[in-house]
Amino acid sequence: MTNLILFGPPGSGKGTQAAGLIDKYQLVHISTGDLFRYEMGNNTPLGLKAKAYMAEGRLVPDEVTIGMLRNKVEAHPEASGFIFDGFPRTIPQAEALDQLLAGMNTGISGLIALEVDEEEIVKRILKRGESSGRPDDNDEAIIRKRIDVYKNETSPVFDFYAASGKSHSIPGVGSVADIFDRLCATIDGL
Repeated sequence: MTNLILFGPPGSGKGTQAAGLIDKYQLVHISTGDLFRYEMGNNTPLGLKAKAYMAEGRLVPDEVTIGMLRNKVEAHPEASGFIFDGFPRTIPQAEALDQLLAGMNTGISGLIALEVDEEEIVKRILKRGESSGRPDDNDEAIIRKRIDVYKNETSPVFDFYAASGKSHSIPGVGSVADIFDRLCATIDGL
């Protein structure tokens, strides 16, 4: 089973690349944003818990998010693997993900980080903001804050998986096809 974490700052191209990887490797895409929308939109028990935390302006606890992940993974016993997008964002989440997968006799095959410099990210997100309809994609100060949060809170997850030789970094610049080829070469070498 191939289980990948597609990693990188906002605007690094994770969503664009995930689509091709899903098709090529027959992976199930797990996006925490999609999970939250599904669970809350369907008023599942976990969705209702998440709504309650969010209504109070609090972060949704990791155990709720992991519960949603567990539901998604268990709903696809036929999967040849999963690609995690937007998760894990912290070391405790990485540890919880590892524990979830270990309980299924599998684990993370690799974390692949798309490396893109900050100025390119800002340019990409501002361009995306022209059509995304997201106000946070049109505000450079908010974009830079999101990048800072990634650097300070999320990037340590790279080091967490590097300790077990599972982290890989590739340039996230160039054509979509070139980046895809680099990703595939890395995945094929896992």
